[in-house]
Amino acid sequence: MEIERKLYKNSSPDAIVERLLAAGKKVTAPVRKGNIVDFHEIKGPSDIEYNQVTTVLSAKQVAFPKVDTIVEFEVLKTDVRTLEIDFEAFPERVLFAARPCDAAGFGPLHAIFNQDYHDQFFLKRYEKTTIVTFSCPAADEYCFCTSVGGNPGNTRGSDIQFTRTGENEFLIEIITPKGKALSALFEDLLTEETQKTDKEKFLADVPRAFDVEKVYTKLSSVFDNPVWDEQAARCLGCGACAYVCPACACFDIQDEKTSGKGVRLKLWDSCGFSGFTIHTSGHNPRETQGARWRQRIMHKFSYMPHRLEVQGCTGCGRCSRACPADMNIKEHIIQIESL
Repeated sequence: MEIERKLYKNSSPDAIVERLLAAGKKVTAPVRKGNIVDFHEIKGPSDIEYNQVTTVLSAKQVAFPKVDTIVEFEVLKTDVRTLEIDFEAFPERVLFAARPCDAAGFGPLHAIFNQDYHDQFFLKRYEKTTIVTFSCPAADEYCFCTSVGGNPGNTRGSDIQFTRTGENEFLIEIITPKGKALSALFEDLLTEETQKTDKEKFLADVPRAFDVEKVYTKLSSVFDNPVWDEQAARCLGCGACAYVCPACACFDIQDEKTSGKGVRLKLWDSCGFSGFTIHTSGHNPRETQGARWRQRIMHKFSYMPHRLEVQGCTGCGRCSRACPADMNIKEHIIQIESL
């Protein structure tokens, strides 16, 4: 559908949030707890924190939870009884006040979870989630969305996007039919845009740091380059970068069982872990941290663009902010481009 542009004349989106909650919507939004801002289900509009560049964790958890029950089972004397998950029981949800880099992350996730098997755990949650983003009025030194095809007002992946255009005004872009259906709950609070707003004036300035197409070409010739070991020399293999990333989709499957009953769980994992690729024989095809770091970069900037036609990175910078060893993916990509 063609994007509809409306104006919301208010200093705060609280009235809109109240409408969503009154309609019985489960709303997940950034919430501040101490010094940490992360996504949580809210009880009221006052719970929402708007003044952050990004949350610590990405929004992917609304469709791809950290821990997800695949099946419950009971071990009987002669049989195993299973209780399958009812996908239709997943609740309708509004992801509110996410950033454009969060919404963009659902593109690579959707491609991964549809690559050869249609993962209903992800797809049904995603289908039942309406994504409302707020464009970015500020950025920091870790942001590089413009280098990977995004920008602070990118609408890709959003159903509705808010842009603050004044102390008492927001530009509301209604982008998809899903967004149109949600906006019906607060349509009377919106007014027509009589003069086209120059949205770009209200967005953060994020200079382009590298040419992603040149990086893609360069990666085909540097597989055995010592740069990987150099860059990974201080990597701890902790997996923080994968856990905070909006586009990382690695997971493990584990069974937990007590007293004849149990669950099979899908849990976030990371290709940066030393045991991620270890074989039963003990052989590990990626036995060094350099090889594991190379896999991470190759996957995001070479393998996914080649096989799935989508970038595996949204330029949110979360991985660099979260890294306890101060590894900066933007700086590393710039170095690779220059080889």
